[in-house]
Amino acid sequence: MTKVYLKRKIAPRIANGHPWVYGNETEKIVGEVRPGDIVEVYYWDQKFAGRGYINPQSQILVRLLTRKKEEINEAFFYNRIMEAWNYRRKTGYTENCRLVFGEADLLPALVIDKFNDYFVIQTLSMGMDVWKPTIVDTLEKIFSPKGIYERNDVPVRELEGLPMQKGFLSVPFDTNILINENGLKFYVDIENGQKTGYFLDQQDNRRAIQHIVKDAEVLGAFTYTGTFEIHAAHYGAKKVTGIDISENAVAQANRNAQLNGLDSICTFEAMNAFDVLKTWGKEKRQYDVVMLDPPAFTKSRENIEKALTGYKEINLRGMKLLRSGGFLVTSSCTNLVHPGLFLETIEAAARDAGKRIRQVCFNTQSADHPIVWGLENTNYLKFLIIEVSDR
Repeated sequence: MTKVYLKRKIAPRIANGHPWVYGNETEKIVGEVRPGDIVEVYYWDQKFAGRGYINPQSQILVRLLTRKKEEINEAFFYNRIMEAWNYRRKTGYTENCRLVFGEADLLPALVIDKFNDYFVIQTLSMGMDVWKPTIVDTLEKIFSPKGIYERNDVPVRELEGLPMQKGFLSVPFDTNILINENGLKFYVDIENGQKTGYFLDQQDNRRAIQHIVKDAEVLGAFTYTGTFEIHAAHYGAKKVTGIDISENAVAQANRNAQLNGLDSICTFEAMNAFDVLKTWGKEKRQYDVVMLDPPAFTKSRENIEKALTGYKEINLRGMKLLRSGGFLVTSSCTNLVHPGLFLETIEAAARDAGKRIRQVCFNTQSADHPIVWGLENTNYLKFLIIEVSDR
């Protein structure tokens, strides 16, 4: 087996649990290097560090799968996925959940979302893509699913020398499926929706709004398919308006509202949230609750400042649309903006808006997307509810 030796200064990070070895962190490689192959990794002093897959085309040269001298085979993947499933069952995520969350489940670059009896897979690296047939076979053995679909239409695969693609990994099925969440029903388009079709990571946070929205006028921006807004109506809001730039998302949001018998309370329109928040602020429109769930404003460290400017701007505008004593519900889904920085940005927005804020709750993603301390990319979602008052 090919052996990769680490530089001395890199050893502590790997020893402390991080599974990524970058190309410039290796002292030498002994043996043939073929993209996707399993290799052994050693520290500078010849001590064994682990086994993982290698790809010289990627900035991340090796991603470790295990710290043991064990075989990486079909049984290995079966056991890993079963361990991930057991964790979800123990923590109460069984019907709809992120079954495998990459590095957090010791399966780097693998994402599996479970929607009832349907599964959506992303193999985001060369080394994991090699094992895709094994992963599909494992899901068949454990779950006997009604369908499996791959959403590998993501640009990050091109950095690994892989094509972007999507399609059935099982017998074809209707990719518009119905799920249940918190007593509500939602259509999920796993073929054409964003990411794997639905944002499971906010499922617990959608329950967190239940008390603040009762009898409230609610505005939701970046609504996607209307999940937060429909939850607000379900929890007793008297009027809910949702806006999103995507006409397809808005159409699905309206269908979701109708599906739950809440279309008399919820209305969704295709609009640019940045423009609308600014215009409606000038028009002095007022709401009891404003909810902001924007996409990641950056995926690179070079653009963090620009992203923070964007987060500050939309939250400032959201605060100005609130009646005194109203509530702002706001999120950020990029791990590049760490929690402290996100809170500082909200504080700066409140200061510039001339508002006094009180924190109601500050959450991360739901526990089926577990956070591993020391792995920054697993700690990505910030969800905040604050009361906003005039000074």
